Amino acid sequence: MRHPLDIVAMFAALWLLASMVLDALTPKELTAIIFAIAIGPAIVITAVLYYLRCPRTDFAVIFAALWLISDIAIAFVSAKALPHFLIGLGFVPALLVGIALHWQRFQRRHEQMPVPSVKRG
Repeated sequence: MRHPLDIVAMFAALWLLASMVLDALTPKELTAIIFAIAIGPAIVITAVLYYLRCPRTDFAVIFAALWLISDIAIAFVSAKALPHFLIGLGFVPALLVGIALHWQRFQRRHEQMPVPSVKRG
């Protein structure tokens, strides 16, 4: 069972970790507090969806969209231009989710295709 306090502790730790990692990877003008503010709403929405047991595929798509929105928010609050790898990092979850969804669709399509019969004789 998912206890609400466990979920709060888990997502708070992820929020703090993400803020600190982004702080270490970016210019000194951007602080962990700026990142915490920018990614906070996405973390809260993700935690609520996790608590509500959102289906896995829907959760992944929403997480990827929220990650991209947070990346855009960080770019808006930044006084200096962000490093290019950080901008690209915002697209990675969306790209991975898209690849996974297309792979599932590809697999289902091949499972449903009839196998041609071979006449021997």
